[in-house]
Amino acid sequence: MWLLTFFVTGRFASFLAINYYTTTMKTLLISTDFSKHAKHAAEYGYNLARQIKANIVLCNAVIVPAEAAQAGLVVWPMEESGELLYDSARELTHLKEHLEHANHTADFQPVISCINEPGILTDVINQIIASHEIGLVIIGTHGNSGPSTFLLGNHSRNMINDTTKPLLLVPPAAVIAPIKKIAFATDFKRPDHDQEAIYALIPLARALNAGILLTHIDDEKDLSHQLKQRAEQFMIELSDKADYPNIYYRVVKNASAEKGLEWLCEHGQIDVLAMLHRSHNFFDNLLRGSHTQKMASHIAIPFLVFHGDSK
Repeated sequence: MWLLTFFVTGRFASFLAINYYTTTMKTLLISTDFSKHAKHAAEYGYNLARQIKANIVLCNAVIVPAEAAQAGLVVWPMEESGELLYDSARELTHLKEHLEHANHTADFQPVISCINEPGILTDVINQIIASHEIGLVIIGTHGNSGPSTFLLGNHSRNMINDTTKPLLLVPPAAVIAPIKKIAFATDFKRPDHDQEAIYALIPLARALNAGILLTHIDDEKDLSHQLKQRAEQFMIELSDKADYPNIYYRVVKNASAEKGLEWLCEHGQIDVLAMLHRSHNFFDNLLRGSHTQKMASHIAIPFLVFHGDSK
């Protein structure tokens, strides 16, 4: 395992001139099911909101069996459905109070609102996104020490596939601390799509004063001249369009992309691993790869997923 790092400087165009990329993450949507892991994710999200001066929407999707009777579930009386919604609202209020009364050291305190709606989680989340200016969705994972269930489980795969905004998946072992370095993994197969995701990532990194580490896992013994040229051209184009100097590039040499990312997360001193999710790309292959479970069981940092078609 070894590393090769490129620092590329170029002419900086005005970042504000690109309207799409001026959107900041002013409101975070934190989804919870009131479990221990979800509570930890909410605490992580609250700390992130304080760092970037964003407000919070806490949400819980209440699955009412009466709405899914065709799936073979028992139809519950309306009174019991009402009790589910009431219990959900009460638990959301308790979680809100827990976050607001924690020991705070920052001046900014996020405004927290609560929403509970009956329905499928991804539908509820996308409805909230449509009616609020949500910049980021945060959910907790339920793995042993890493995001194994979000990488392997149908529920979290649906979240990754269907959520229309960037999605931050917080494993139980994630440390609640300031984010100083975000690694963005790429395979350089669709650089235009990767650049769009990075432009969307920059406002978050800027608010955190965090560095962005562009990372490629390479299985060649010697770095090819072609890869060097692609990386340098990518960084030059990126620096020409994005007025953010804290971006640099690093190659991690490993025959396995999963093991290379695992090594990076354990030894690269990064706080978040970010990827672009698009059908048949690097991230999609990881989701379906046979070695994903081994990788996931050792990773204890949050995953930030950008959807290929998100705006």
